Amino acid sequence: MNRSLVTATLAAALGLAGVAATQPVRAAMDPKAATMEKMTKEHLEKCYGVAAKARNDCAAGVHSCAGQSTMDRDPASFVLLPKGDCGKIAGGTMAAM
Repeated sequence: MNRSLVTATLAAALGLAGVAATQPVRAAMDPKAATMEKMTKEHLEKCYGVAAKARNDCAAGVHSCAGQSTMDRDPASFVLLPKGDCGKIAGGTMAAM
């Protein structure tokens, strides 16, 4: 095998491993915990009743979390919006129905 090819492949693999080691481990984090972290960090609020089918960020007990709503404007599913925007959308509410 070509020695330069082996060296380049090994260098690329080690580089990718280094990048992966520096990234936060979100895959192991609970999806609901990740949603709450995002809400706090980005000053967002839950807005129920406005999400399109399969485009929700989470839900209040109906299903486990993101992307699992089965209908448009599901009153138990929410999307995260900047604070104050939910009240500007028809049908949007800050509490699950």
